[in-house]
Amino acid sequence: MQSFATSRRGVEAYIEPATTVTATTVVLIAGDGEWTRRRVADPRAARALAERLRIPVYEAAVVGYPQRMREWNRRKAEQERGGRDE
Repeated sequence: MQSFATSRRGVEAYIEPATTVTATTVVLIAGDGEWTRRRVADPRAARALAERLRIPVYEAAVVGYPQRMREWNRRKAEQERGGRDE
């Protein structure tokens, strides 16, 4: 996580709450929309991580995900299918 946060610009953390089937996770999203997700012990651990990395932190269930993440996912999907439209 530290490597991701320090090697990219504009990184923000989004805490995803635990559900009945998944643990609490934190998603780091870079300024260009690239992202990575990891499990954390609880929301407090996610906040501590963001504080240590000196990046903003948000509750994904409250604010949602930034548009840049959706655009990055779309671009990546297009690249994986060779740029063809389906």
